[in-house]
Amino acid sequence: MKKSKTETAETRRRIVKAAAAEFRRNGIHATGLCELMAAAGLTHGGFYRHFDSKDQLIAEACAAGMEAGMGKAACPGLGKSGLKAIAERYLSTAHRDNPSEGCLLAGLGSELARSGVKTRATATAGILKLANAIAGDTRRTKPKTAKARALVALSAMIGAITLSRIVTDPELSAEILHETKKYLTAPEGMIAASADPIAKTPRRPVHGPRQRPVQPEA
Repeated sequence: MKKSKTETAETRRRIVKAAAAEFRRNGIHATGLCELMAAAGLTHGGFYRHFDSKDQLIAEACAAGMEAGMGKAACPGLGKSGLKAIAERYLSTAHRDNPSEGCLLAGLGSELARSGVKTRATATAGILKLANAIAGDTRRTKPKTAKARALVALSAMIGAITLSRIVTDPELSAEILHETKKYLTAPEGMIAASADPIAKTPRRPVHGPRQRPVQPEA
């Protein structure tokens, strides 16, 4: 029996959603078509009824994953009030231990960097949206400064989650998350001082050349 357009579209969405989760869990190149179709509850043979290639699915799964991030699912903490709340949820052991439901950028960053132009363009758009969303939660700050801080915070959080998953020492993994969270949520003055070595060094008074005392004329 031929499926309706609505059923076909729903099946396609199931495949894309399953692919996004499987890619985050196992990696793009380590996930075969059989595995991702099985995760969607379908057989391998039906894949090419919906997609021309795996590359097409990768691009769509990336787009879906980034869109989910906008909806707080793939980027834990997004939409909370302020960077502190975002960092606390993002830099959590729960996020670290659940890559299939976590941030797509942290889960697939290195593989996305080696993907095609279309996939990287999708990721680029998603990165800008995430940065703008974080910047939008920054109050009483100029837009340009807020965006700059958001880019730094986003880069630090993605890097911290990635490193925390790489290391084999549980204590080091937890320390990476804790220290990054502490840095990002510290008062701005403390961040500036810790980042600027010159700020730590007390300035010495600057004196001009030493002058000889003037002798009164005889």
